[in-house]
Amino acid sequence: QVQLVESGGGLTQAGGSLRLSCAASGSIGIINSMGWYRQAPGKQRELVARVLRSGSTEYSDSVKGRFTISRDNGKNTVDLQMNSLKPEDTAVYFCRLEEDWPLRQYWGQGTQVTVSS
Repeated sequence: QVQLVESGGGLTQAGGSLRLSCAASGSIGIINSMGWYRQAPGKQRELVARVLRSGSTEYSDSVKGRFTISRDNGKNTVDLQMNSLKPEDTAVYFCRLEEDWPLRQYWGQGTQVTVSS
């Protein structure tokens, strides 16, 4: 019932910037969190950043100081501004929405981020 549409992935050079966006639509209930995860080939999917219902944000240590997450509750969107990108940031990035009442989660299809050099 909930659909997540991602945009903004692409290719850039080391030190470059990209902005990811995720828009949620459908029968959305209470949202516990919205955020971004990533998965590189042969690696586990890991949290990049998320926004909790309280408005608090959480970041992976590897992206602190470089990435900024923001959520617009009225639009049901979450954005990830990625600066000073490194080759190790290369991965498929997935948007995730965690819902309560009922408790369940939804995932986007994923968008490729590639950082060269």
